[in-house]
This record gives sequence, structure tokens and C-alpha cells, in this order.
Amino acid sequence: MSELVRLEGIDKHFPGVHALRAVGFDLRPGEVHALMGENGAGKSTLMKVLSGVYQPDGGRILIDGAEVSLPTPKAARDLGIGIIHQELALMRDLTAAQNIWIGREPRLSFGRIDEARLNAEAEAIFATMRLGIDPRAPVAGLSIALQQMVEIAKALSFRSRVLIMDEPTAALNDAEIAELFTIVRRLRAEGVGIIYISHKMDEIKRVADRVTVMRDGATVGTVEAADTPISRIISMMVGRELTEEKAAIPDLAAAPAALEVSHLSRGADLRDIGFTLRKGEILGFAGLMGAGRTELARAIFGAEPADTGEIRVHGRPVTIRTPRDAVRAGIGYLSEDRKQYGLALGLDVRANIAMASLPRYADRIGRIDEGALARVARDYIRTLGIRTPDDTREVRLLSGGNQQKVVIAKWLLRDCDILIFDEPTRGIDVGAKAEIYRLLNELAGLGKAIIVISSELPEVLRLAHRIAVMCEGRLTGILPGGASQEEIMELATEGMAA
Repeated sequence: MSELVRLEGIDKHFPGVHALRAVGFDLRPGEVHALMGENGAGKSTLMKVLSGVYQPDGGRILIDGAEVSLPTPKAARDLGIGIIHQELALMRDLTAAQNIWIGREPRLSFGRIDEARLNAEAEAIFATMRLGIDPRAPVAGLSIALQQMVEIAKALSFRSRVLIMDEPTAALNDAEIAELFTIVRRLRAEGVGIIYISHKMDEIKRVADRVTVMRDGATVGTVEAADTPISRIISMMVGRELTEEKAAIPDLAAAPAALEVSHLSRGADLRDIGFTLRKGEILGFAGLMGAGRTELARAIFGAEPADTGEIRVHGRPVTIRTPRDAVRAGIGYLSEDRKQYGLALGLDVRANIAMASLPRYADRIGRIDEGALARVARDYIRTLGIRTPDDTREVRLLSGGNQQKVVIAKWLLRDCDILIFDEPTRGIDVGAKAEIYRLLNELAGLGKAIIVISSELPEVLRLAHRIAVMCEGRLTGILPGGASQEEIMELATEGMAA
């Protein structure tokens, strides 16, 4: 079978890091080829080489059998290579059509933009994708799923024959994922070759033809998706077998209450919520999109304070109107959007770990003991297994799983008794997930009280000692940790509006 793309012996070095080690990869027309590996395995670096962002230090890139040079992203686009990044790069105040053609707008006399032609050409692309998106609609008013489709349309506007999709479903619900997969299958039928990067094993089985696995900057192997068990793919990724057994659920009936929430309400988002979280407990929160789980976490943490209700910490009522109030009460919050709310991406690992505890390391006139901070940062890097050359590495350069560990280290250094983890493993690989699961269980064993919010039911069932279920801003029930997915879904849809 002919090949659209072949990468042979691709090497890439950065200061102190051998990022790619003689990597090989190929893509056929009309194929979905999944590229998998743990965070830091080299997947994104390889795709940046293919899309012209990075120049390889060795190896060859062949397109349609001919060796090519890709000195810039434009050179890659001109050869039909498009990329859709995990984090959408759209301008929210512009329309869908304007985003697609930005910088390439058709012009009338005197340099005026030909809006009619711009909209017509965008509409034609949407028609080929069988989408009913209004090209004149501002992107800010589109759902995340439709914004994703605009990104795909933008890539296709360059006449892309190779489409790189990096974690395209990270922010989508099940219905939106199904819609995206319909588009992927249509593109495949038209001969487009798709490189699909995802950490979600079920997606790979649903959409991929072949799977190539990378580990530590090298290619481990390529297998047929339909014929290869998920356990084998995971083993290739991490170089070891991962056990998915649930830890024993401790008897915490007599454990003291760490957090008590009573009659908590905020507008239509939260309606009379009440629950108790005990010392040493992992309380999982499940529910459909829009159920109010994140809103509850942000209310408890003071990011979006409740209108009414009472919060008690270790039996004492506390007033939480700001995150600073929550931190003073011993509550730490790991947001579902770690990059926006959990990290200072331009600062180094040391500064991010220390940012919630700086007064502890300052003298009376505000001078920071950098030596002490360096020592404690190195301790957490070692304890949590944060993969970084050193504590002065900028956090933005770390993989998603290692960024997540930095946020956890920040709250552990603050010594918070109550930890709220909102989507703790979103966008991280199976190996890093296993490490996060182990860490959460260890923290609970040390007496930390933990709330875990997750959209993945297997994750909730894997971690939680009890499971609180929400629907449309209400807490519809609390189940034991051994509950079934059916029991959870029954409560997650209880009384939903038709």
C-alpha cells in the first residue's frame, strides 16, 4: 500500500534532553493511525517535526515517497499537513469563517475583505463535512465540540491530506465525541490520513486502524488496533504491567468529620447541597456534564462563593468567600484546568511548588530563603517522581502528568488536610494515571480527606470509598464504593428535565 508519510530515524536533541531517538513512523491514505505513549514519550515533539515547528537533528521525512524538508509550518501546510492542537487556537471574537481564513482573506479592490466570498468558502467546507455551522457565527457562541470542528475545517482549508489530531476529545462529552468520530470516518473515506493522539484506550479501539507506541523518545512498535488487546498496548507504553485493582475500602464510619457541607446553594447551579467528608476518605463525585460538580468544588474553595449554606472544617464553622479563606482553613483545590487556575506556566517548578506557602520561607522583611525552597522542591520532585531536569525548569515545558504532580506538590507543601481534585487525570497517560491513583490512596492512608471529581466512571469506581452523585445542581444520592455504573447513572439522571 502507498504511503502518505514516512519518518525514518528521526532524532531531536534539546539542551540536556535526547527527545527523539531514531524514531520511525508511517501513515497511509485513508487511515487513522494512533500515536500513543506516556506524557514525555516524544509524541508531540515528533508531530512538531512533521508539522515544521521543529527541525530534526537526524533522519528523513518522506511525503508520497519523496524526501522533503519542512523548515516552517507553512512549508508543511503547503505539502498538505495540518495539525489540530489539544488547546484550541481560535480567536473567540471572530466568526467561524474569519477564523478559518485569517491571514488569507479574499480581497476586493482597495484591500477590503470580501466577506461574502469568505463566508461562502467556509460554508462550502462545512458542507463537505456535513456540518450546519453558520460561518457568520462568532466562535465564542459555539460549543467546544463545534469549535473543534472549526479547527478541523481550518486545517482542511489548506487542502490537508494529512491531519494530526492531538487529544481532540479532551473537553468533549460522549455525544460530541460521537459527532467528531463521524467526521473522522468521513475524512478517512475521502482518503485523508489521520494521525490520532489520545490517552483514551476506548477511543483507540473505536476509531484507529493501527497503533504506534512510543516510550522515552523511541518507537516501541506498531500493531493492528483491532487485533491487539488494550492490556498489550498499555504494557508497550509503560514497559510494565499496570494493575487496576481497587484498593480495599476502609471502615471510616467512626472517623472524625474533616469537612461538613450543609444547605449549600448558589443560583441555579447548586441547590441545597449537603454531605460529610471524613478524615482518610476519598469521596468521589459523579454526574453528567453540567451536573454542578465543578461549581460545588469552586464554591467550597471560595472561587465562586455560595449564596447560602454552611461549611464546617474539623467541626468548626468557617466563612469562605475567597480562595485565600479556603487555604487558611486547610483546603487545597486542584482545578480541572490546571494551566489556567493551578499553575504559573512561565515560572519554574520550584516557584510553582512554593507559591501557596511563600510566607513560611520569608523573613520579617520579606526576603525569601531560596536555598530552603530549592531543598523542599527537590524533595517533592523525588517523592512524587516529577520528571524534570531540575527544579528550575519552566513548568510549561513539562508533560501534563508532571504538571499535575507539581500542583499536587504545591498543596502537599501547604499541608492541606482537605484536598479537592477536579478531573485529576484529564489529559494524562495511563502510566501517570496509575501514579496519581497510588498517590491519592497514600494520601488518604495518611489521613487526608479527599474529594475526587471525575467524568470517567471507571476512575470514580477505582478510587472512591463512597460516591456522591449529582444531577442538575442537586445531590441525588451517596452510594458505597462498590456501587455499579448502572446505579450511578440512575442517580445521575434522576428527575432530569425532559
